[in-house]
Amino acid sequence: MKKKIKFIITFLVILIFFITFLIFFQNNTELRTIKSDKELTRIYNGDDSDSHHIFSSIFTLPFSLIYDIVFYNHVSHTGAASDNIDVNSTYATVSESSIESTSSKDYSTTNIQVENVDEADIIKTDGDYIYSISDDNVIITNVMLPEDIQIEATIELDDGSIPEDLILYQDKLVVIATKSNSTGSYSYYNYNSNTIVKIYDIEDKSDPLLVKSYELYEPYYTSRCIDNKLYVIASGNLREKDDKVIRTYKEDNIEQEIALNDIKYLKDVETTKQTIFSLVDLDNASEDIDISSYLIDISNAYVSENSIYLLDQKYDYDISIRNIFGLYGILGAFQDDIYSNGITTEIYKFNISEDGSITYKNKSKVAGKTINQYSLDEQNGHLRVALYNSDGTRIVIFDEHLNQIGSSDSVAEGEQMYSSRFIGNKAYLVTYKNTDPLFVIDLSDESKPKVLGELHIPGYSTYLHPYDENHLIGIGMETEESITKNSSGKVTSSTTRIVGMKMALFDVSDVNNPVQLSQTIIGDRRTTSAILTNPKALLFSKEKQLIAIPVNNYSEDFEVDASNSSNSSMVNAYANYRKIICCRRLFSI
Repeated sequence: MKKKIKFIITFLVILIFFITFLIFFQNNTELRTIKSDKELTRIYNGDDSDSHHIFSSIFTLPFSLIYDIVFYNHVSHTGAASDNIDVNSTYATVSESSIESTSSKDYSTTNIQVENVDEADIIKTDGDYIYSISDDNVIITNVMLPEDIQIEATIELDDGSIPEDLILYQDKLVVIATKSNSTGSYSYYNYNSNTIVKIYDIEDKSDPLLVKSYELYEPYYTSRCIDNKLYVIASGNLREKDDKVIRTYKEDNIEQEIALNDIKYLKDVETTKQTIFSLVDLDNASEDIDISSYLIDISNAYVSENSIYLLDQKYDYDISIRNIFGLYGILGAFQDDIYSNGITTEIYKFNISEDGSITYKNKSKVAGKTINQYSLDEQNGHLRVALYNSDGTRIVIFDEHLNQIGSSDSVAEGEQMYSSRFIGNKAYLVTYKNTDPLFVIDLSDESKPKVLGELHIPGYSTYLHPYDENHLIGIGMETEESITKNSSGKVTSSTTRIVGMKMALFDVSDVNNPVQLSQTIIGDRRTTSAILTNPKALLFSKEKQLIAIPVNNYSEDFEVDASNSSNSSMVNAYANYRKIICCRRLFSI
């Protein structure tokens, strides 16, 4: 009997070591390449028979917890930060200027998140010419003489596409457009829009010359320009035509195939979505483009000079099963918090090499969800992410391999995160339920991010913009709380309503006690602005003490009341019926 027990124990130990080794081995080879069109079709039909599915199904019940312990703690463990981390707390790392200077004039640029990483916009300028999208056309306007502004050229897209974004790089103008398209029989999976990219040589502004065009058979997601490298990302459902998954694109009106070895997938990510990267050298725009495809879905993206991070937010339906197992035995103590509250975020990291090419690096999984690209920031190769769920909002920090190295305590349980901003070694979070808490979080010790201070005021900010290292601008909505009490004076309910847009200036020099220095309320409850959802709508110059935002309101008589501002020079508004541009001399500090 003792020999039998000893044999069973020995067998289990050997089996555990074997499974552990196999899991680690598979993790190191998690990126797979499509081998055939038949394999791609199986994935499209949701019946991929890759061996990892067989492995998973065999050991799902008895070894799911082993997999959790080994794999997820391997990619998402909380440990000590590296002793060699060089944390730069200077404000110079933040891209804060929206005004460029030339020898003769100043002109605005797109409000970007990361310095040296240009983002697309609906309007661009080089100081002498303005490039803008107008309906289905792109207009080049000569503004060298303000008293004699003239349209220099009109670029008409005659292929039925709708221009969405522009990127300006030296004498190249990139027009990114979308075009509705239906492939094969109509279905949710087949009907989609395509991404069309047209690159023009605009050395002669009056005669733009098309030097490169291509079409990706997925919807446009985002784009960036780093030095001379243009990155356009398209993402959507795989599509099928004539019982074959489409893996083509069009370059200079010639149909091309995405090579099978350029289509990658991850062994434990099951999806019928694909994300396509396109890379163009704008210094040699007429040359062939680089195309690669990854079978992943994305809901957010952040791009630094050296990395691209794609995020996929999802609800993990397997949580309840895993939590049941976690209730029993000593193994339950090792469960990672990624299984709390259901909402999780997959983070995929891609490295950008010196020649601009993109290679997959690693992935991680973490509890909670982000709100936009400003929920992420990279410093010294480490990724900082602001996430929230019903437990609250927190900052999670990952090293260059996407191993989790630190996490702050959650704040504002039950509240939604409305905005976040990383500046040097500080993170600023805004959550909201009935009031607008502004939290200041210290990230200097990456293994233990610490909440330093908080400020509670009415309303909420959907966008935070740095003014300098000690001051922050918040743009959002002002709210008013109404409290209902019963006959004995006890509060029975409370409601809030929006009363107008709000712009506020926060002093965060005392990180333990942030203070609102001044604010102004714009319009009424019907007032809206693109800045609330699109930070590119902001024009800001600290040097010129100028800020400008577009504002829409139904009232024809629109005024901005500066009486509630502690600084009367803060406001100077100009109204033009329903469409208003608020331009203001900014806070004197």
